[in-house]
Amino acid sequence: MKLFKDISKADYKNNEHEVSKYWEEINLLEQSIETRKNKPSFVFYEGPPTANGRPGIHHVISRTLKDSVCRYKTMQGYQVKRKAGWDTHGLPVEIEVEKQLNLSTKQEIEEYGIDEFNKKCRE
Repeated sequence: MKLFKDISKADYKNNEHEVSKYWEEINLLEQSIETRKNKPSFVFYEGPPTANGRPGIHHVISRTLKDSVCRYKTMQGYQVKRKAGWDTHGLPVEIEVEKQLNLSTKQEIEEYGIDEFNKKCRE
């Protein structure tokens, strides 16, 4: 006699769909936010997804760790506020302009002219 259902026959995709559907039906996210309305605040500043290129597996790992911190603080009773921190939002633009102008060093950018380079970045 088996105590548990054979896990190899579990329909994980369907289970995930059913759980997500249930959470949506009961407005779980809104309930979670509402129950922590007057609790101490914990603010988590999230950096940009990628500042200088295509996302890699290291981005997935770091986002998972960051999410774990937020979930842990939520379980401790904090009202967790996640803020997008785009402090390096100009970097991808600057990298693209450097490629367009065929510049690769700080000295080359300075020789091109900082004001002119900044102007090109704003276009």
